Amino acid sequence: MSLTMRFCGAAGTVTGSCYWLRTHDASFLIDCGMFQGNKTLQALNYEPFPFDAARIDFVLQTHAHIDHSGLLPKLFKEGFRGPIRATSGTADLLSYMLPDSAFIQEMETDQLNRRNSRRGKPQVEPAYTKADAAECLELFRPVDYERWVEAAPGIRFRMWNAGHILGSASIELEVAEAGSDKPIRLLFSGDIGPDHKLFHPDPEASNNFDYVICESTYGGRSRERRSAEQRREILAHEVRDALQAGGNLLIPSFAVERTQELLADLTLLQESGVINHAPIFLDSPLAIRATEVFEQHAHELEELAKQPHLIDNPNIRFTETVDESKAINRIKGGAIILAASGMCDAGRIRHHLLQHLWRPDSTVLLVGYQAPGTMGRMLSDGKAQVTIQGNPIRVRARIREIDVYSGHADHGELVEWIDERKPIGCLMLTHGDPESSEALRQAVIAKGMEADKVLLPQIDDCYDFEAGKLVPSVNRKPVIRRVEPDVIVHPDWHNDAAQLLLDIRNQIDAAADERAKKVVIRRLRRALEEA
Repeated sequence: MSLTMRFCGAAGTVTGSCYWLRTHDASFLIDCGMFQGNKTLQALNYEPFPFDAARIDFVLQTHAHIDHSGLLPKLFKEGFRGPIRATSGTADLLSYMLPDSAFIQEMETDQLNRRNSRRGKPQVEPAYTKADAAECLELFRPVDYERWVEAAPGIRFRMWNAGHILGSASIELEVAEAGSDKPIRLLFSGDIGPDHKLFHPDPEASNNFDYVICESTYGGRSRERRSAEQRREILAHEVRDALQAGGNLLIPSFAVERTQELLADLTLLQESGVINHAPIFLDSPLAIRATEVFEQHAHELEELAKQPHLIDNPNIRFTETVDESKAINRIKGGAIILAASGMCDAGRIRHHLLQHLWRPDSTVLLVGYQAPGTMGRMLSDGKAQVTIQGNPIRVRARIREIDVYSGHADHGELVEWIDERKPIGCLMLTHGDPESSEALRQAVIAKGMEADKVLLPQIDDCYDFEAGKLVPSVNRKPVIRRVEPDVIVHPDWHNDAAQLLLDIRNQIDAAADERAKKVVIRRLRRALEEA
């Protein structure tokens, strides 16, 4: 039984995790994630899959984050009807996350189509609908950690705690090989959590693999190890400074795990009197549902099992409806507002940024990784002006960042995790920016792995397993890429065009009088005519 694998996402970039594996008798996926980042990369969410969805036999799902799961309803829409195997925690989270993602798809498509109608442009369809998401959920088949499950003849798997979010797993896979009594052994890391993470035990898995496909999000970046008390003190310092500035504190936060961790720490800080009892608005219907799932799984989570009241705080106010969300705008200072998304690219945080970025007394606290091309990365990079919903906004708010809530292992923890999986025949580093993956590659080589056994696949690269070694399929036929690797990790033409429009507006505004403004406009028109 030969085995072929194609990297359909999260190769040369951090999002869109999806690995397509084929044997003579089976075709299946590890994850089916949504692309995030610049618009060129996001456009892949609306293009056809590089495989026939109706011929996929099953999906093995590492965890619930949308960049790993967000295209499952599209897979269903295009004909997939096989089982989706995941832990119960992942299945429970996705019972809310996938319908929420579909709602966003429909809402954003509706807004775009209204603009297209006014501009005479054609109408577009969402990647999938709420109905697709609801029917997709019927395909989930929960499995337990560390229990072997036969997925198809000659193929079995088991899941290991990855320590990343509720239900997250690394997936150990064995595929029978023709003419051999020894199967091909693979391990897909999924997203690996850091050591000593709130709620979760340290990540674990077996060892002695032919092939390990490992994430590299924080390759080359190390964090100072912090105790729970040190982490809370860092957060307390930011909260105190933000509220003393007189405005509100906005925290763009991923609805799952990051939000619940922040709520737990904010509750402890308020209960102990370290910070004032300010109102905490959880402005995300999805985060509210996810918090309920965490309460249901409290017995599985280390801190919640001991102190289930950690996210039961009278100062926390759930805002579910749009009207409730808009009402927060009447509060000009003294409030903490948590809203999705964590990279500021969708959801209600955009609405709050529109209201607060221009205020010098407001604070935006970034608490997670910001992918290239996202609004969060622009704020992190110190952009003086951004565009939100077509509105140019001058950034006057205080932009702050802390990196003590990351759900990902840092460089040293990744190296250690890989070392514990040895012996490894071939290591493939994915789910990272090129610089991060290369930094991790060099570190692993320095630890003794042969350089030609540590690979950095690019999007749509395809490999064949032959006689115990991995061979790029490009040796047989050229790779057809949906997007070139250098495009997906840098600001694309959409980002450049938005910045150009801001620069033009600023140049005109800066002109001394009406005559000078007209001179600027004439020069711009001349440049366009000569282009």
